[in-house]
Amino acid sequence: MTTPLDTLLTNTLIHLEGQGLVPGQLGLADGRVALIGAHGQDMPNAAEVIDCQGLWTLPGMIDPHVHFGFGDPETDFATESRNAALGGTTSVISFHRSADIRDSFEAVRERAERQSCIDFAFHFGLTSRLHVETLDEISRRFGVNSYKLYMMYKGAAGLSKGFTEIDDGLLWGALLATRQVPGAILGVHCENVEVIPWLRDPLRAAGRDDLAAWDEQSPDFLEAENVHRVCYFAGKTQTAVNIVHLSSREALEEVRRHRRDGRRSPIYVETCPHYLFLDRESPAGTYAKVNPPVRSRRDIDAMWEGLLDGAITTIGSDHVPRKRATKDKDIWSASNGFPGTGMILPILLHEGLHERQIPLDTLMRAASGMPARIYGLPGKGRIAVGNDADLVIVDPDLQKTVDPARQESHADYSPYEGMSLKGWPVRTLVRGRTVALDGRITEAARRQPGGRYLRRL
Repeated sequence: MTTPLDTLLTNTLIHLEGQGLVPGQLGLADGRVALIGAHGQDMPNAAEVIDCQGLWTLPGMIDPHVHFGFGDPETDFATESRNAALGGTTSVISFHRSADIRDSFEAVRERAERQSCIDFAFHFGLTSRLHVETLDEISRRFGVNSYKLYMMYKGAAGLSKGFTEIDDGLLWGALLATRQVPGAILGVHCENVEVIPWLRDPLRAAGRDDLAAWDEQSPDFLEAENVHRVCYFAGKTQTAVNIVHLSSREALEEVRRHRRDGRRSPIYVETCPHYLFLDRESPAGTYAKVNPPVRSRRDIDAMWEGLLDGAITTIGSDHVPRKRATKDKDIWSASNGFPGTGMILPILLHEGLHERQIPLDTLMRAASGMPARIYGLPGKGRIAVGNDADLVIVDPDLQKTVDPARQESHADYSPYEGMSLKGWPVRTLVRGRTVALDGRITEAARRQPGGRYLRRL
């Protein structure tokens, strides 16, 4: 190739799918990987040459589970995309839900295009019969083919959020409608919320106010029971489903059992970085309150086992960027969820690669390759000629302490704050453009964010 390059990355170890880390060089042009060269090979001239000084170049993380808009709806795509980029995440899929998605979606997408410095797509939240009845229309019109149904918002729990139609019938209807959309997948939040009050009320009456109590009021078997129901119904309708933010060994075993039945439609499983790292004894306390709850060390080990043997397909952060003040309450009153999209890669490197010796290929498959394949993101998820130059340069030995003040999020805290982690990104490129460098967002990315909407249908 003699055409000049826009950017040349030299002196680096490149992660190539199935090959691991390979010494080489990367030539980038027009936002894509134009050339992969061997170390020392003559390469075309480039407008910019980046000497990676022996550091690793990985595919950018794809976070398929963020809730941008739950902090400040007017600015979240600016702040949270920066938070993501600082942590090596180059694409996200956020959730959009409203009473009628036909009327609300375009304004949200346009705002995101103005604000985001990384690429983005959307899932639709299904909470009513209208959503199911219009699913084909909104999917084709807006280029979305993944959805989420919230089993935890059934009955009284749903009424408190303004949802009156979420039940097993809506699950069944959503499965049937999803099956009709090409390549579509239905994600489901699995917790049997109807049983929770019977377990929660005695804990509160006993004066419990600790993170472990949050696990005990919604234990693993309530997650597993709902996982069974979703997998059983999905088998009957032959619909692809994704068990999102799976947290427990028992729930994962339920997925394994259904897969052994020889069903033809796939069951995907997503876990989160906090289920790989935080347990119910964490000193983070209410800052680590989330649904489903963080659980035991045994459950954390089970999540890593699932990643190793492929039972767990993807990793998503379940990022929610609310303020610290919403968490500085007792365990029963504190808000659910916490920021996390910028922490996927640091946790995988620290806990997965360094502490547990999980192969880098395994980590990259779950954090980048499989989200691209499952959610229909061609050109994303791996370093290959012709693919988007979504790259993260990593110093695997860099030791840093998590400091929310430096993470750019609307949220002003982190459940990981004060923890020292080994392995951090030092540069993030989105389609060949550096948006984060040495722990800071570039001024160019602040002025012109440049994120692109990823239409998938």
